[in-house]
Amino acid sequence: MDSGQLIWIIVAIIVVLAIIAAVVVLGRRRKTEANRNKAVEMREQARADELGAKEREAKALRAEADAKQAEVESERLRAEARGTQQEAQSVRADIEERRRKADELDPDVSTGKGRSTQAEAEARREGGGGEELRRDRSARNHVEGDAGTHLPGDDQSHGDRPRNL
Repeated sequence: MDSGQLIWIIVAIIVVLAIIAAVVVLGRRRKTEANRNKAVEMREQARADELGAKEREAKALRAEADAKQAEVESERLRAEARGTQQEAQSVRADIEERRRKADELDPDVSTGKGRSTQAEAEARREGGGGEELRRDRSARNHVEGDAGTHLPGDDQSHGDRPRNL
């Protein structure tokens, strides 16, 4: 082998090594660029997911605030209901007190040991016991004896209402 051939072989080996090195470098650059592009896509996806997560957090906070508002409103309505109930009880007690005073004033309602019940007193006032309240018993007895005659004190001229004097 002469030296010319040896130089050509060395040059050929150097060129092949240079080509291999160029291919490796270009391959790495492509891989690096691909990795950069993939990283950019992953970051964009992470930003989108982060926005979604923030939106979900905001919705959760709104739902929690709505729940607290509902609790406050519920408590306010409970307090209002308690006040209305106390007011109704007060009115009921006032009505009962007025009925009791009316019973004390009414001469037709018995008081004391033989005190009649409120239902009995109301029945008498409505006409259930109206015959007992009538003071003109002679007219009643006269009418019972003669059904065809109507006297001025007769109950039938007033309908079913008892006549109180």
